[in-house]
Amino acid sequence: MSISKLSAVRRRDPHLERELKTYDQPLPSREYLLQILEEQGRPVSFEALCALLDIQSHELELLQRRLRAMEREAQLLRNRKGSFILPERASLIAGRIEGHPDGYGFLIPDDGGEDLFLEAKQMSKVLHRDRALVRVVGVDRKGRREAVIVEVLERANRMVVGRVLVEHGITLVVPENRRINQDILVAPEGGRSVPSGAVVTVEIIEQPHRHSKPIGRIVDVLGNYADPGMEIEIALRKHELPFEFSSAALAEAAALPEALQPSERQGRTDLRPLPLVTIDGETAKDFDDAVFAEKNGHGWRLVVAIADVSHYVQPASALDREARERGNSVYFPRRVIPMLPEKLSNGLCSLNPEVERLAMVCDMAIDEAGAISDYRFYEAVFRSHARLTYDQVWSWLSAAAQPESDAHRRLQPQLKDLHALFKVLVAARGKRGAIDFETIETMMLFNEQGKIDNIVPVHRNDAHRLIEECMLAANVCASGFLQANRQPCLYRIHEGPTPEKLTALRNFLKEFGLALGGGDDPTAGDYAALLESIKPRPDAQLLQTVMLRSLRQAQYSPDNVGHFGLSYEHYTHFTSPIRRYPDLLVHRAIKSVLAGSTYSPGKWDEIGAHCSMTERRADEATRDVTNWLKCYYMRDRIGETFAGTIAAVVPFGVFVALDEVYVEGLVHVSELGEDYFQYDSVRHQMLGGRTAKRYRLGDRLRVELVRADLETGRIDFILADEA
Repeated sequence: MSISKLSAVRRRDPHLERELKTYDQPLPSREYLLQILEEQGRPVSFEALCALLDIQSHELELLQRRLRAMEREAQLLRNRKGSFILPERASLIAGRIEGHPDGYGFLIPDDGGEDLFLEAKQMSKVLHRDRALVRVVGVDRKGRREAVIVEVLERANRMVVGRVLVEHGITLVVPENRRINQDILVAPEGGRSVPSGAVVTVEIIEQPHRHSKPIGRIVDVLGNYADPGMEIEIALRKHELPFEFSSAALAEAAALPEALQPSERQGRTDLRPLPLVTIDGETAKDFDDAVFAEKNGHGWRLVVAIADVSHYVQPASALDREARERGNSVYFPRRVIPMLPEKLSNGLCSLNPEVERLAMVCDMAIDEAGAISDYRFYEAVFRSHARLTYDQVWSWLSAAAQPESDAHRRLQPQLKDLHALFKVLVAARGKRGAIDFETIETMMLFNEQGKIDNIVPVHRNDAHRLIEECMLAANVCASGFLQANRQPCLYRIHEGPTPEKLTALRNFLKEFGLALGGGDDPTAGDYAALLESIKPRPDAQLLQTVMLRSLRQAQYSPDNVGHFGLSYEHYTHFTSPIRRYPDLLVHRAIKSVLAGSTYSPGKWDEIGAHCSMTERRADEATRDVTNWLKCYYMRDRIGETFAGTIAAVVPFGVFVALDEVYVEGLVHVSELGEDYFQYDSVRHQMLGGRTAKRYRLGDRLRVELVRADLETGRIDFILADEA
């Protein structure tokens, strides 16, 4: 439609050009609709709005859809008469509900403002993650702004997983997500005679109101609580993780060839003679990356070959939609929920040994100081010459063992070059000032029944760190390449501490006679220097933990603000496209630059926010499963005493991490002694008012296990004798 055919009032729309590019029949833009309502200064009916905007009869339904979408996103509100008003004019705040297990909740405002407290009576109208409009009514006794719910904008919970509870002939489902603090009443026709204690999925058919509980019907009985693998089935549904591929995605995967076709090699660099190898963990099945290094004069050549997933997963395909929704693969103990169907993740895209694979390659020249002096990206065909493990490679590099096969013996020169390059890269990392927190990772060992036999630490060796440094180098090149070519992408950003957290950290460090350099704007180098200086101290772990907690969470964003922790001005994720959707987008962006075009998957900021969410969702789900398994593991050890360290201090007690067992549990504040203990968030401690007895983060304790409750996932300790 041309502009000339539109009325004068429609041509006033400041975003008309954008609407014309997007729609054949452009409606007034959202911004213009809000402008018109603002100009009226009063509630406006639908009919009056249509007259003001010269809406034609064929546009009525389309406009209604746009207005409904704006209502869902709280840009508009209807009053009791059905007229449209602006929420800010009515002093209303829109946001998402966050429930608390104790019954109260908060509204997290859309505009990023201060969270608003909702008392339990208000929470009876909504469930966790619903969207609502609220009005601020005052301040509660703790000084928090308090609100009341005016209207529920959007219901977020349709399917809920929980346990059946039958009381006096009434069937309820108790949600597994403790933030959903209302039990769901099961409609009589939906009871299906499910026994008390069974784990079920319930569909909510009537949402909660102030005077009535939510009502649902049972649609799936998953089994008993202690069945093998039940903890994962619960986590998948509790966190709404997609775990079944659509028929369209499976059909696309099935249509792909079983092996590389000769025609697919055309136009690609042939790296098949180059002895690239994969180095991964013992249990890995999806191999994203292969590496090769060789000495080159005073420097090195480093080749990082990454699975060319973007060759098989095309934009807007069913496989792409599925990968985007999932955001990433999720790794549970003994089970993986892959981002892509197994034919791709463990087959065509996995860099398995001695088979031809397609790759996106970052080919780097690195000087003797560890700086990347040159690099280039290109599409290649290659084959991995060996599937190696971290422990295997480290045993050779440390001379603890010798390679047994001729093939492995032939690889030794390039592995030694890789190790020499690694040492140079680590030295450069230190000069750059990157932060290197030392954390203990653990691994669960399972018995035939699928329950934990033991929990053991995983010791990172130079082979782990070698691969990590190679991946960091390739990721930095990818971000630099896209930035230099002005191609938008998702950067992996990590911001420094907020002013509030920085002040709290400095106050804490003063207690120990320590200071963090950098003034109001510390760098990663300032953190790294302090970490290095405290290494000999007995309280180093405590100090490191508090420093780590002062930093923000890394996320994905098209706005490059750098990576604080790694001390990079630009950084992105390029090296794991089999299991991370942002990496797949980066591959497409690089290919578009190489082809002389520009790539856009849609709104980069929205995709970044979604991928950040799916990453957090996966972390929360795996944490739930791990905690449940640990709880099950500890059930048979009630009454035993353990030595441990205070890992967290909270208003209701202290969490203790056990030595050797690698399990955490709570010593409730009421069990700390015959005193009133005050929580001090700045000093990370509990302090007795009468005895001045102090329990601080990092303190050593001896505790007795008194409870391991599978239903709540809680592990409780009481104090034994203090270490």
